[in-house]
Amino acid sequence: MLVGDFTHWQSSPIPMRKGPDGIWTASVELGPGTHTYRFIVDGEWQDDPECAVHVANPFGSEDMVRRVV
Repeated sequence: MLVGDFTHWQSSPIPMRKGPDGIWTASVELGPGTHTYRFIVDGEWQDDPECAVHVANPFGSEDMVRRVV
């Protein structure tokens, strides 16, 4: 699942689908600004290994950051 400030975190998670290449994807339209997100995999919070920008969150871990212009 993809969760973030744009899904109100766990309130409205976005399911991801595994493609034939084994890569999990989801498409989301985001408005301009800075958005934070994480993945939930088998009930565990996970980082996006492709994301280089992180910010600390109040839970002692980090959220991923995506900027949309």
